[in-house]
Amino acid sequence: MRSSHQKEIKNKERMYAFPTNAQMEAMMRICSFLPSTTEIVYALGLDDHLVGVTHECDYPPEAAGKSRVIMSLIKPEELTSKEIDGIVSNNYKAGKSTYIVEEEALRTANPDIILTQGLCDVCAVSENEIVEAVKVLGHKPRIISLEPNTLEEILDTILIIGEATERKEQSKDLVDKLKSRIERVKSIHANEKNRPRVLCLEWLDPVYVAGHWVPEMVEIAGAECGFGKAGVSSFKISWDEMVEFSPQIIVLMPCGFDIGKTIGEIDVLTSNEGWHKLPAARNGHVYLVDANSFFSRPGPRIVEGLEILAKIFHPEISPFEVPHNSILNLRNYLYLESFLG
Repeated sequence: MRSSHQKEIKNKERMYAFPTNAQMEAMMRICSFLPSTTEIVYALGLDDHLVGVTHECDYPPEAAGKSRVIMSLIKPEELTSKEIDGIVSNNYKAGKSTYIVEEEALRTANPDIILTQGLCDVCAVSENEIVEAVKVLGHKPRIISLEPNTLEEILDTILIIGEATERKEQSKDLVDKLKSRIERVKSIHANEKNRPRVLCLEWLDPVYVAGHWVPEMVEIAGAECGFGKAGVSSFKISWDEMVEFSPQIIVLMPCGFDIGKTIGEIDVLTSNEGWHKLPAARNGHVYLVDANSFFSRPGPRIVEGLEILAKIFHPEISPFEVPHNSILNLRNYLYLESFLG
């Protein structure tokens, strides 16, 4: 029979014992401050632990039903590219954010892990604002700030989240599958001699060329990327520079826009006298893509974006099944609109 002293020691061990991995996972509460990390959380089967998202988290569709802890001070769907750029630029210069943390929603969510980014204060709530906002919790959650600039770094973020959430094996399996798809695109287009000059536009007014991971995607998909450099932020470009580059293909992928939103602003480009000097515009090789789903967000669907580009550049040798309505040829669309009146 154990002594009373032994029982007392055992009780203290129970009182101060650290939780097991299974217990920690059961208690885990995650807030995602980015649409891309929300997608990763779902891809790793952690949706039951997701207690807070942003107003932009719409994929998978179930994410829209989660509590929103981040909101925007503007309504992009009601504004033009020029208006959005003006508001965001002025706020940034003034040290103000375009996004706010809903403190009451955050307090209710009570996360112990927050997934955010330090890549762009224009695209999401800043890390400093998050540090200030979490003071309402009364405890310090683990803040994981991600800054992917390339395809490899996007895959690394999946592994980082998997490591932090006890989903190491699942994250490795997911990354292996995505790498396999990337390698397939590479193997098909690695020796491609016909590499068209491609211009990818990340904003329409003012005009920005796409940066970060997009130039790398263009090269892998068998084309020559104009202006943008892998791992470098997007930047403004002049019409004279575009005309001088003489792109054979133009891909319109305004950050955060779907195809419908981009079509609604196409006149910003087509009404410029420089537009018709571009070979891509004259020859009907201007394509609109769903940037919001497949290019702007550094998550798993970025690989579908790579396959979409391959399909655009070399449709005759690209066997990929791309999502329905993920590509729109501008000339075909305008012809159809004209025919329908």
